Amino acid sequence: MRQNQFVNQVLAWQANHGRHDLPWQQPATPYRVLVSEIMLQQTQVTTVIPYFERWMSSFPTLQSLAAATEDQVMAHWQGLGYYSRARNLLKAARHLIEHSAGEFPDDLKELQEIPGVGRYTAGAIRSFAFDQYGPIVDGNVRRLFCRLFGIEGVPGTSVVDKELWRLAEELTPKEHNRRFAQGLLDLGATLCTPRNPNCTSCPLQADCVAFREQRQNELPHKKATKTIPRREAHFVLHLQADKPVRIRLLKRPPSGIWASLWCLPELDEAPTQGELVTEFTHTFSHFKMHGQVWLTQDSTLCLNEDSATQYVALEQLADFGLPAPFRALLPSLMQEI
Repeated sequence: MRQNQFVNQVLAWQANHGRHDLPWQQPATPYRVLVSEIMLQQTQVTTVIPYFERWMSSFPTLQSLAAATEDQVMAHWQGLGYYSRARNLLKAARHLIEHSAGEFPDDLKELQEIPGVGRYTAGAIRSFAFDQYGPIVDGNVRRLFCRLFGIEGVPGTSVVDKELWRLAEELTPKEHNRRFAQGLLDLGATLCTPRNPNCTSCPLQADCVAFREQRQNELPHKKATKTIPRREAHFVLHLQADKPVRIRLLKRPPSGIWASLWCLPELDEAPTQGELVTEFTHTFSHFKMHGQVWLTQDSTLCLNEDSATQYVALEQLADFGLPAPFRALLPSLMQEI
């Protein structure tokens, strides 16, 4: 497929059928693009929109984000998961303030020097914020290219990704990059979907290998499934004897699961004295947690922790970055006690 033909098809389709009213598109400043792209990693657009709008209300500029505390940032991120993304955004803001007076570079290599900005995000910032040449390959583009060009192998492997980036670099135009990049993402997100792709509406159908060979459900090839191990975890619900009811939260270490989030103190095993008040299951990328929450009056179970700790009332919970299970469980538990 010739580059000009491909580009013109993507641009024409995007103009008529693409997404034009996403909140980070108006205006598409480098800061807004950075925040949206980091949020959109591993997360659907519909989920991201309210988080993005709340974030921009609290941190409307790079300078306001750089001045925020980690706890403030994590509280705004709770529920989105993959919390290292939030820490990277804070690092990125402070890096840009310190090293470039709050200005974003428009060079692809210099953009990748920003904490948390990889090859894709650098291309997205250059395309959307600067409307300049910026090849992008994300999950949507991988799926689109694997089907369109009949690429064999599993995306994420070095051989396949090398070919995907080669195609992206060759096909990306030197102008109209904002519309072109949005068109690629929109085609993958709205037509070339993981299941039941809408091939009849696709402007690239005539050149698509997967459509011609009826392999839409086969491409891209999928990773072999692995059995996810199960891990038992025990958490202490300890109350402060006053009104309103306050529970003890502990700030987790800066590395590991739920890094830097506030959580009920965790024990290595179930306490010998305590009442099991609730259980939950939470799936991480590499294991499934079966959590048990134990109500106990034994405050010594919470004393041998090195991390910061604080007693928190129900109305204060929103100010603390909490892991998803506890964000869901704690309000109802505190109201019942």
